[in-house]
Amino acid sequence: MDTAEEVRSSSSLPLPAPLLCFHSLVQWLKHSRKEYCELCKHRFAFTPIYSPDMPSRLPVQDIFAGLVTSIGTAIRYWFHYTLVAFAWLGVVPLTACRIYKCLFTGSVSSLLTLPLDMLSTYNLLADCLQGCFVVTCTLCAFISLVWLREQIVHGGAPLWLEQNQQQPANAAGPPNEAAGQGNGGAENQPMPAPAEPPAENAAAAEAPDLPADPAEEMELDNEDEEDGGAEDVADANNGAQDDMNWNALEWDRAAEELTWERMLGLDGSLVFLEHVFWVVSLNTLFILVFAFCPYHIGHFSVVGLGFEEYVRASHFEGLITTVVGYVLLAITLIVCHGLAALVRFQRSRRLLGVCYIVVKVSLLVVVEIGVFPLICGWWLDICSLEMFDASLKDRELSFESAPGTTMFLHWLVGMVYVFYFASFILLLREVLRPGVLWFLRNLNDPDFNPVQEMIHLPIYRHLRRFILSVVVFGSIVLLMLWLPIRIIKHIFPSFLPYNVMLYSDAPVSELSLELLLLQVVLPALLEQGHTRQWLKGLVRAWTVTAGYLLDLHSYLLGDQEDNENNGNQQANNNNQQARNNAIPVVGEGLHAAHQAILQQGGPVGFQPYHRPIKFPLRIVLLILFMCVTLLLASLVCLTLPVFTGRWLMSFWTGSAKIHELYTAACGLYVCWLSIRAITVLLAWMPQGRRVILLKVQEWTLMILKTLIVAVLLAGVIPLLLGLLFELVIVAPLRVPLDQTPLFYPWQDWALGVLHAKIIAAITLMGPQWWLKTVIEQVYANGIRNIDLHFIIRKLAAPVIAVLLLSLCIPYVIAVGIVPLLVSQNMFLVYLGFVLICVLFFFHPCRYLVGQRLVNYERKAGKPSTTTHSSSVQE
Repeated sequence: MDTAEEVRSSSSLPLPAPLLCFHSLVQWLKHSRKEYCELCKHRFAFTPIYSPDMPSRLPVQDIFAGLVTSIGTAIRYWFHYTLVAFAWLGVVPLTACRIYKCLFTGSVSSLLTLPLDMLSTYNLLADCLQGCFVVTCTLCAFISLVWLREQIVHGGAPLWLEQNQQQPANAAGPPNEAAGQGNGGAENQPMPAPAEPPAENAAAAEAPDLPADPAEEMELDNEDEEDGGAEDVADANNGAQDDMNWNALEWDRAAEELTWERMLGLDGSLVFLEHVFWVVSLNTLFILVFAFCPYHIGHFSVVGLGFEEYVRASHFEGLITTVVGYVLLAITLIVCHGLAALVRFQRSRRLLGVCYIVVKVSLLVVVEIGVFPLICGWWLDICSLEMFDASLKDRELSFESAPGTTMFLHWLVGMVYVFYFASFILLLREVLRPGVLWFLRNLNDPDFNPVQEMIHLPIYRHLRRFILSVVVFGSIVLLMLWLPIRIIKHIFPSFLPYNVMLYSDAPVSELSLELLLLQVVLPALLEQGHTRQWLKGLVRAWTVTAGYLLDLHSYLLGDQEDNENNGNQQANNNNQQARNNAIPVVGEGLHAAHQAILQQGGPVGFQPYHRPIKFPLRIVLLILFMCVTLLLASLVCLTLPVFTGRWLMSFWTGSAKIHELYTAACGLYVCWLSIRAITVLLAWMPQGRRVILLKVQEWTLMILKTLIVAVLLAGVIPLLLGLLFELVIVAPLRVPLDQTPLFYPWQDWALGVLHAKIIAAITLMGPQWWLKTVIEQVYANGIRNIDLHFIIRKLAAPVIAVLLLSLCIPYVIAVGIVPLLVSQNMFLVYLGFVLICVLFFFHPCRYLVGQRLVNYERKAGKPSTTTHSSSVQE
């Protein structure tokens, strides 16, 4: 019973309004678990309420009784959480791994010995780790299925799947016509649209006006039956949607009752054992359906076709065999879907269609996210072999020695290349006229949904898009990597190859330089908005120059100078839209038809332009000019940063060779600083000499403050943090007790930079406390408004003090105090330490009857406790 109900039941008088508000606040705090007020950001505080008969000094028997109770509670919680950890981190992954191995062994004896294998302790840790990966995959597959179902329900199923429900309506046509309810001229009328088509599929209802593609007609199963009445079609489609809906109210209630604590068993109950059983069952089901069956289908097919040796030579026999099984399964589903259409089994036909969509989307995701970046990564490696003085034989040997690592690294490189290429395309869209890049998908378009495209568009169109993407990306690599390398080797024979040795004779550690590069140099370059603005300005300048040279300014950027031409073009576009998405002629916007096909609607954001004479020739010249510009830009990027970095690093390391990644990063950083300084000076020059002097003084003071802060936050704190990590974690694991560890301050500082960034990120993601508040304040102030006094007093001094105490106190205890006590009685020292820890966390809970919320008095200057009975009773 709530506190307010207790007071109300104990007294016949109604609760006062302030007391009722306090009770409501206390109950809200108990359920919401908020620590701060959402309005004034004041932290809620409670004071303990003790029983009136509590003595001034606790009796000895109460202390021992409290200790026994606390120890018993701790033991009970320890057993429960140990059981929870054993169930979720031991039973679930171990069961998944053992069942996975049993199914893929391929023998009946493994099924018979499965119960004994579950209890085996052989290779326990490796099986648990592998089982965690299997459980993660099955959970991801389950979440993906649920999410794909939501996409089909809310985004609309494909048109060919929705047309499946029109068969019963057509079959019932003659009786309806006989009864006077039919549509007499139904054969000569177009098929009516569904009563309430989905929002995303609204444009698809008008698709019959577009000429059909033969390959798409094959996927539509060649349906040529007669069309039924509009009401029957609407009822069929609504019934199809009802079949895929559930009772949302019951699921919401179940979600409210089930919390993470209750599901995982952290609430102290044993209900989680049932959840463990269901998770194990779900893992087994998903392994059987999504791994076992496709793998064996592919295995039998590969063996039957005689490709077993080729698949085994790829070092990825299981993955390739499973993909082949999924492809054959998709083909089988298409054939069964067609057979179900012939015999008019509507439910089976729809079920087979949904299964085909699931397999189709899964294969397309594998191709888009896995295969395409892998192809780009390998092509980048092949085209850059001469830059590193390598050959295909070296890559083959590295693949044979570590196939998994090699494929992952190439996939990662390809993924980075695809990401930055897409980012550059987004930057181009900000500069160019909408409609110029009609052949590329707009990732910023709110209507763009790749999953909906995977669901609705046929396979041949995805294949065509994949081939086009491979050609475009491969051509860019040839133009900006292979050809510049050939030119550099011809003009500067001694400049290449780049030095990519993992270890060198330099006095600087490779690991330290790598961490410094990844944590300091590259984030400083990538997180600056000036670099993007400079690149955007260069693109705009190039576009303006090319537009005026080739008379393509209207096509590239758009203008409003020639109103007559713009008006005529706008009229043509309006007439084009009035023709209901008919394919336009060349010159009126081929991109409009392409966007209409891809997005199942009209063109989005298209602006008219003036088309000059000899337009195709000018476009060819524009492409040639673009290729020459990209070639020159690639030559500058491959030579200037590396040459600058080599020259600067030679002052530090002498003639020793350094990894070119570091020289390139150093040169790139210096070039960026030089360009930034030049742009700042050019911005200050029109303001006069006095303003320039004031700006120089201001920036000099800011630079001095920044250097002091950098020494403290990027120098002292990372060094102390890395040294603490070395002493607490690394040294006890690597150095025996009878040996003295050696410390390397440079490596400790580099590791400390990494740890400091991780701790700062975790702090910013965690709950609100003083360190998070200070870091957010420092970040909000920035470099220009840097507050040196605030940073030293609130951030640097407390953190350095904690780190120094963490380094000094254990050393003083271990060297000065422990030797004096160990010689007498080590057991008494250990027992005393345990008792001190228990007494430190022990509270007199016997006399504690509740807690009282502290009232915040703004005018009083300090909080004062309330005198209401708005307390949380224990």
